[in-house]
Amino acid sequence: MRKAFLPLLVIAGAMFAYAPVMIAQAPYESTMGLVQKIFYFHAPSGMIMLLAAMVCGVASAIYLWRGTPGADYVAIAAAELTAVFGLIVIVTGPLWAKKAWGVWWDWDPRITMSFVGWLISVSYLFVRKYAGPGSDKLAAALAVFGAANTPFIYISVNVWRTMHPKTSVVPKLPALMAGPFWFSFTAMFLLFLLLMTARVHLERQRAALDELYLAEED
Repeated sequence: MRKAFLPLLVIAGAMFAYAPVMIAQAPYESTMGLVQKIFYFHAPSGMIMLLAAMVCGVASAIYLWRGTPGADYVAIAAAELTAVFGLIVIVTGPLWAKKAWGVWWDWDPRITMSFVGWLISVSYLFVRKYAGPGSDKLAAALAVFGAANTPFIYISVNVWRTMHPKTSVVPKLPALMAGPFWFSFTAMFLLFLLLMTARVHLERQRAALDELYLAEED
């Protein structure tokens, strides 16, 4: 991944630069008009948020079971990215909702569970930072709970009455909308991979530095 990091970074940068062009060229949705184009940022960010939450939960479960430091590094990185992409979702969602639904916020199942998922990721980071000894295990348990919440976020629009469209909307997108959507998702996914790689490497370096300090003190 180290050798591929720079080429992928260049590709991701080029995709983010071109994505607004594709989105601008995509046709307008018949009822919402221009504001619907938030969809191309909002939905991919939500998908990456769910992916990051699952990665964090699985890595945390491995860490709880085996105590593998590498799994803990992955969990920390994924928790931070869950919080970042979740924040994008929370900001772009109300901007779209005001035009589509007439309100900035509505406590429907998907919105509520997405907000809870984001709060879990933020709680994970606060626990790791301030909870003291044993914070790694406590935060890992939180992450597992967050991962368990993730499937419910996804299926909520299919199971409960919600203002959000069902999950079948994305596979049924017209070709002129599907192209920009999956292009935006791919750019977001590449950004996720690059940030995960960089953050895990940073966490490994931090752990190595801590070991050097401890060895020096001994």
